Amino acid sequence: MINKILLGLFLMICMFANAQKKSVNNYKYIIVPEKFDFLKKADQYQTSSLTKFLLQKKGFTVFLSNEELPSELAVNKCLALYAKVVDKSGMLAVRSAVELRDCFNNVVYTSQVGKTKSKEYKKAYHQAIRNAVSSMQDVVYEYKEEPIQKEEVIIAKNISDKVVKNVVISPKVIETPLVKDKIAKKESILSKELKVLYAQEKNNGFQLVNTKPEVVFMILKTNVKDVFILKDKNGILYKNGTHWIAEYYKNNQLHTEKYQIKF
Repeated sequence: MINKILLGLFLMICMFANAQKKSVNNYKYIIVPEKFDFLKKADQYQTSSLTKFLLQKKGFTVFLSNEELPSELAVNKCLALYAKVVDKSGMLAVRSAVELRDCFNNVVYTSQVGKTKSKEYKKAYHQAIRNAVSSMQDVVYEYKEEPIQKEEVIIAKNISDKVVKNVVISPKVIETPLVKDKIAKKESILSKELKVLYAQEKNNGFQLVNTKPEVVFMILKTNVKDVFILKDKNGILYKNGTHWIAEYYKNNQLHTEKYQIKF
C-alpha cells in the first residue's frame, strides 16, 4: 500500500512538471462536479448531469464527483481531468465555456463559448453548454497511457516482489515484532518533534508561517483534497494521516519534510 501511495505521488509530480505537454488523450477519466461555482445548488438546472452526458457522447469516461469513483483514482487522482463550466454571461445573453483541468488546476483544454439569448435559466444554460461542447470538434478522444508511467509501475512491482521473497526466505522474519516495536518508538519520537506551521489564507491558497514568524511555504490549492502545490518550488504538499508531507526538488535532489499544520 505504501508503495502504491509513493508511486501515485511520484506520478503526480511528473505530471505537474509536464503539464504543458498534455492533451486530453493522456487522461483516463473526467470528473464533473456536482455543483458548478456559479450556481447555488447541486446539479441546479441539471447542468452537471447534462455536462456529464455530453462529454460521454464525445467518448470520455465520465463520473460526477459524488458518484463512486474507480479505485485507481484513490491512488492517483491525476488520471482524471476535472470539468468546469465557466459562466461568462452578460446582460443580454447566457454564455458558457467548458474547461478541462488537471489535478494541479492547470487548464488542459477550453471549449469555445456557447451562447444563447433565452431568458429561461434552465433552457439557456442547457443550450449554452450544448453549444460549448459542440465546439469541441478538434477533440477525438482515445486514451493513451504514458509509457513512462507504465515503466515506473513495472519497476515498483519488481522491487515489491523482491522484498516479499526476501522476507519469506530470511529466518530473521522471526524477529519482526521486535523490529516493529523499534520502528513504532522511533515514529512516536519523530511525531513529537514535528515542526508546527500556521496557515494564513491568501489568494488561491495559503502562506505557512512558523513561530518566529517566518514564511516557510506559499501553497496553492488544487482540485485534489489535501494536496497543494508548493509555489516557487518544484514540489507538492499533501496530508498523510495526522501530519503533512512537503516534497520538493532542490539542487536536483528530492527533499521530504514532515510538518504539523494548523489551518
